[in-house]
Amino acid sequence: MSIVDKVGEPKVIEKQALFDCREAYSSVLEELAAQDQRVCAVINDSLSSARLKSFKTKYPDRFVNVGIAEQNLVGVSCGLANSGMIPYVCAASCFLTARSMEQIKVDLAYSKTNVRLCAMSPGMAYGQLGPTHHSIEDLAWMRVLPNLTVIVPADPVETAAVMRYSLLHEGPMFLRIARLPVPRVHGDDYEFRLGKAVRLREGSDVTLIANGLMVCRALDAAKALEARGISARVLNMSTLKPLDHEAILDAARTTRGIVTAEEALAAGGLGGAVAEVLAQQHPTPMRILGVPDVFAPTGKAEFLLEHFGLTAAGIERAALELLAREG
Repeated sequence: MSIVDKVGEPKVIEKQALFDCREAYSSVLEELAAQDQRVCAVINDSLSSARLKSFKTKYPDRFVNVGIAEQNLVGVSCGLANSGMIPYVCAASCFLTARSMEQIKVDLAYSKTNVRLCAMSPGMAYGQLGPTHHSIEDLAWMRVLPNLTVIVPADPVETAAVMRYSLLHEGPMFLRIARLPVPRVHGDDYEFRLGKAVRLREGSDVTLIANGLMVCRALDAAKALEARGISARVLNMSTLKPLDHEAILDAARTTRGIVTAEEALAAGGLGGAVAEVLAQQHPTPMRILGVPDVFAPTGKAEFLLEHFGLTAAGIERAALELLAREG
């Protein structure tokens, strides 16, 4: 029997508490607004989903709702930034990126405008609303734009840390805020460092690189692999741009292969970015997990993640197949 024939979800010793990263982002946004009078929120009629009801109550003079008009959303935010404000644009990632791509490209990235795009409910979080609401292209689109920093936090601790960092950052940012609940993978002492991957688990056989809600699944996969006698390193690559080339190359040199996992298209996002580094500097056996070249169907988010193998079992299987292929 092949070593990949019996792959199941890892045994759960105790149930992990799950958290909504949107709560961390909105809480820290209020904290930043209290610290700095320039901080403001701009939304597209998404008050509830963006978790900004409290912000609107506390800071009504720094809250702007442009309605369902995403191109105006970005344009107004750039105008506010050019007037000395620090706008946080909060909208569903599927509409923020697709509808206002030209404004993000020209008014934001090309002009190096000091705006933070807070992309809510990305990936397949709106599962039952179907392909029109899935945001699986956003990482590929945003990553290719010059001057735009792209960050995908893994848990509420990192989300809060990234938000605090964002106030000090100069230039445009794209922050992908998860909607699906996730467990904590970072301790209270965690400090976010732009462009630096976090090694959450040591390993010498294979490296699992993930971001966003796939990080906790990569950790579970590593535990399952350990039960098979396989040592899996886990890297949280929350900064997609600028990318941590050093961590990627070190993994290529010291483990037998790399598996990437992201809640996005398999082409153009985290997997594509890692593959570009390896192809040019250190060719390495690799598997890229994500949504293949299809529109994701309609269904509950957890069903869709399982459908595309974006689970701990799917990551475990990919690692086993890679190692079996390489001998």
